Order: sequence, then C-alpha cells, then structure tokens
Amino acid sequence: MRYFSSNLAILLAAACSTMACKSVGGLAPNPAPGVTVATIAVTSQAFTEGGPIPVDAGCDGKDVFPGLIWSAPPPGTRSLTLIVDDPDAPSGTFTHYIAFNLPPELRALREGGDPVKEGGRLGRNDFDAVRYNGPCPPKSTEHHYRFTLYALDTPLGVKEGSQTADVVKAMNGHLLGQGTLTGRFGH
Repeated sequence: MRYFSSNLAILLAAACSTMACKSVGGLAPNPAPGVTVATIAVTSQAFTEGGPIPVDAGCDGKDVFPGLIWSAPPPGTRSLTLIVDDPDAPSGTFTHYIAFNLPPELRALREGGDPVKEGGRLGRNDFDAVRYNGPCPPKSTEHHYRFTLYALDTPLGVKEGSQTADVVKAMNGHLLGQGTLTGRFGH
C-alpha cells in the first residue's frame, strides 16, 4: 500500500507542477476559482521555524503532537485541514498526520491535543495509522517536517481514516489560505 501511495504522490506532484499550483507536501490542492491564496501564520511554543522539534514530539520520545497556534484564516473559511509530512523521506514525501474538517474558528491545537474533540476528523498517515506519528527519520540523519494548515471554503466530504491523496483531492478547488511551520528532527 505504501508503494502505491508513494507512486500516486509522485504522479500527483508531477501533475501539480505542470498546472503551476502551489505545492507544500508533494501533493497540493488548487485554490478556489478566482482566489489568491492568503497566508496563515503558523507557530508553535515547542519549536521555531527551521528549529529542532522536541524529542517528545518524535519516535525517540513520547510521540506526542507538539501543539500549534495559527492566525485567523481568510474570510469564507468553512474548515481547516492540517497535514504534517516529511519531504526528505527516502521514498518520497511521507505523511505523519492528517487532521481535517477542523472548525474555522479554531486557532490552536494544544500539545497532545485531539482534533476529534475539537470537532475535526483524522486521516490515515503513511504509517497506516489514524493518529499522529511524530518525526522518526533513519538513524544518523536529520529530516525536515512540515506542519501545513489549509483554509478551505467547504468541509471535506471524505471519511475518517482517508489517506493523503483522498484528502488533497477533496481540497482541490477549495483552497483559500495556507501556512507552514517547518522544523527539524534527527537522532
């Protein structure tokens, strides 16, 4: 299944590059018609842009979501989606976390927070789990991890446990804004 997901990600990324859409994780939704994508500021109390992600947020620690804070999404936002991925993975971009249909008024997910308790849903990551799996690069390497928040003009009509490609496909044509916080992790 991972082989199929990786190949699908490569094909979708190639298609995206030929259509000039903005790519954040190898897969990227197109904006809503006539929309200039707004910028959302994404920060964390656990790490800074380009800085090291705490051990407890990865597989060497407690494997707990580090917590994020973001600015207000653009007007017309009806749902938020968060995708955490590793673009440095040897097999291509690897998804660690998908939370979708988050309420548009939400401005943070606390450390170890549960998006379902906030009204959202979880997708299936590339570990084949419906939960957060933190950074876990091969030993003696350091990878970058992107925490990308998308503001959408509609809730997504995909089911809990959907994979990245299905979530991105559902977001296509509905993107209003996005922001990314990137951290590093190695062991």
